[in-house]
Amino acid sequence: MKLILKLTLIILIFSVQSAYADLHQEQDVQEFITEMVSKHGFEKDQLEVLFSKAKVAQSILDAISRPAEAMPWHKYRRIFLRNDRINLGRKFIEENRELLDKAEVEFGIPPHIITAIIGVETRYGNNTGGYKVMDSLVTLGFRYPKRASFFKSELVQFLLLAREQGFDPLTLTGSYAGAMGIPQFISSSYRHYAVDFDGDDTIDIWNNPADAIGSVGNYFKMHGWKKGQDVAHKASTSGNAFESILNSSLEPDKTLLELSNLGVTINPDLSGEMKAKLLKFEQKNGNDYWVALENFYVITRYNHSALYAMAVYQLAMEIIQAEY
Repeated sequence: MKLILKLTLIILIFSVQSAYADLHQEQDVQEFITEMVSKHGFEKDQLEVLFSKAKVAQSILDAISRPAEAMPWHKYRRIFLRNDRINLGRKFIEENRELLDKAEVEFGIPPHIITAIIGVETRYGNNTGGYKVMDSLVTLGFRYPKRASFFKSELVQFLLLAREQGFDPLTLTGSYAGAMGIPQFISSSYRHYAVDFDGDDTIDIWNNPADAIGSVGNYFKMHGWKKGQDVAHKASTSGNAFESILNSSLEPDKTLLELSNLGVTINPDLSGEMKAKLLKFEQKNGNDYWVALENFYVITRYNHSALYAMAVYQLAMEIIQAEY
């Protein structure tokens, strides 16, 4: 019985390894390679070699199946709203004050918002991910049907990026989803929004805080950040009419006046015509309600999650408090 079990495991292991080794010969991979050759001028032989060296990783599939954003808010916030991350944020601002001030002038993004993004993403550059980006994108593009289209698109962008910048695509590392560097830019974001912020003629978001800070600032500016405007306000509710507008959409879809008429109240005296979104956050005992303004929506363009954007906003507020 033990011998049969061992033989079965050996056969399974070899069959899995064979399937992974032959990935570049699969029809959809060959179609992808053909498209890269015809549309973008890549050499077929070079792509064949590249894909033969890429690995499908079960750990990547496991990781994407349990995103932190699936947690309730009271658990999710504990990951990021910790004293060590807050104190490191204050230190990051102290060490990069000139660059952050420059980014605020050029892009209109407050230093504590840029800092909080980098703090949530990589603990201020201390954890940029250990997965090979090529493996991540190949795994998710060809073994994760739910979002295969998106990750194949990012694989296209990644290969273009590597060619443009002279990177070896087999050595770049990042998150399980293929996000890279201090600010965790996916390949399309790198190509569209990353900037050389210190003028050294190189865009380095892996090792250079200047380029990371400038790239985050440029990203938010290009996604419509409104300089000088608030992000969100905690709300109180009355009655139950407001429940009809709670949904999964993140885009501001009501005016503050309309929210007020539905029993939603916030303290600041803001224009009733300002667009906003009512959001619910699950606590251990009951729910918190927040009125998210347009800048909150801009944060969700970085990660399409209300939990993520609220963690960034609250971390930013805590960093401000820690500075005084």
